[in-house]
Amino acid sequence: MSAIRRFSRPFIGQRLARRIVACAMSAGAVTALTFAPVAPSLAAQATQATQAAQSRQTADTTAWTLDRLMSALAQHKSGRAAFTETKYLAIASQPIESSGELVFVAPDHLEKNTLVPKPEHLVVDGDMLTVERNQHKYTLALARYPELGAFIESIRATLTGNRPVLEQTYQVALTGSGENWTLTLTPRDSRMLKAVSAITLEGTGDALLSVAIQQAGGDHSLMRLRPLPASAAN
Repeated sequence: MSAIRRFSRPFIGQRLARRIVACAMSAGAVTALTFAPVAPSLAAQATQATQAAQSRQTADTTAWTLDRLMSALAQHKSGRAAFTETKYLAIASQPIESSGELVFVAPDHLEKNTLVPKPEHLVVDGDMLTVERNQHKYTLALARYPELGAFIESIRATLTGNRPVLEQTYQVALTGSGENWTLTLTPRDSRMLKAVSAITLEGTGDALLSVAIQQAGGDHSLMRLRPLPASAAN
């Protein structure tokens, strides 16, 4: 009996030891399986955070600003575009449409050549406007016609990328991105505000695509531009 007891105790101890080791190994395996996914998840989060920071930094350096827009527009010293203009007037039962070509040569030469419905040729050089209509020719000072002057100056200053002149005449607000931007101009001069409440220009990159004029009395117009190929502008 004593021999059996002496044998049994170590045997029981060994079996118990093996069970403890097995449990410990099982626990370790469970622990490893439980925490194994955590390390990749943390790494992924760190990667995402780094990418987000890089994206923010890139966005900061490539943000579409008024200076960038003016710089892009100023690269072109001349250009020509086909236009279609629609005017909505209180005195007209239907919108009035016209079409033709718009020509610009920096720094201050602008031509609006209307072909339809009736031929009309407007030429602006500096502060003087020349109008040819019905075989008659007139030369006028833009200062006498604030509505027309606002329209012309908004296009000239925008196309030349002349921010100081633009901001001297208007309160300027830019929204959007380089692919699709909107420039809203509000006249600073109270007399001009009596004729024009806002001018909105839209474009993409260095191309002006439309000019909308909101008059103080409620009338408004929209001119859509389609840049012509360089060969056609020469």
